[in-house]
Amino acid sequence: MYKDNKLNYFKWRLGDRYDGWRLKNVDPMFSVAPFILKSRVDSQVLFEIKVPIDKIETFIRAHKEEIPDLSIMHVVMASLVRLMSQRPNLNRFVMWHKIFARNHVNFSIAIKRSMSDTAEESIIKPYFLPTDTLREIVEKTTAELNGTLKNTQDNSTDSLSKLFGYLPDFLLRSVVFSLTLLDKVGLMPRMFNHASPFHTSFFLTNLGSIGIESIYHHLYEFGTCSMFVAMGRKTKENVADKNGAMTVQKSILLKFVLDERICDGFYYARSMRLLEKILSDPADLLNPPKEVLIDEGVRRKK
Repeated sequence: MYKDNKLNYFKWRLGDRYDGWRLKNVDPMFSVAPFILKSRVDSQVLFEIKVPIDKIETFIRAHKEEIPDLSIMHVVMASLVRLMSQRPNLNRFVMWHKIFARNHVNFSIAIKRSMSDTAEESIIKPYFLPTDTLREIVEKTTAELNGTLKNTQDNSTDSLSKLFGYLPDFLLRSVVFSLTLLDKVGLMPRMFNHASPFHTSFFLTNLGSIGIESIYHHLYEFGTCSMFVAMGRKTKENVADKNGAMTVQKSILLKFVLDERICDGFYYARSMRLLEKILSDPADLLNPPKEVLIDEGVRRKK
């Protein structure tokens, strides 16, 4: 649940939100940037990394019995959670020209209830801890997924979407305007935050599951999502090893759309290199991280 996954390292102070702490100890550039780059569309930067998956698939086959339902997507998710435990600035967001450190880690994931063109799309939003292992991430994600696919009733995100869909245009416009305004000042009801797929650490889409390549997906103005990650299909290519011999290598392409106001390009670049390192040895994800780093911009609890 939401409250169980909050990272209560610090006590609440004036200016904080229920979903994040106001950052005070940041470079002046980051304090000014949200006033110049006023929207996430203005602030989008793009990254991509090609991930070799031969070793990951071997790892999955070796642990399939002890971790049922394990897939490449779970390994990517666990790697992103581990990345945030070591690069906490990635879990920031900008709201009303202010920068906050999110006090939880979660993913919004779009899924199809069936593989037909007319099938309804649902959003699951599992919550994690930065200390979660690969097994725990698989279990939490599977529980959310099974609950959505097997339950005849909609989850909170689906229910909210359908409720808004029933409203006449003039009323829907007023409701969305009011929620946006309340969100800016940190007073939007928590039930909307919990149900909203746009209030999340990562928005993740696995396009490889439908056989297409990854894309650069835009960020959303509504909500607090600072990162969108798209996974592509498996591809094969000939690569030369250090001795010059050609081998066939399988890989997937991960594409990131990021809000540059939360951290600079150098921080992002080092984070992407660390993510590549984590994905190169997924066995480390079976154990919790040795240390969880805390965003230096947050005041510590005294």
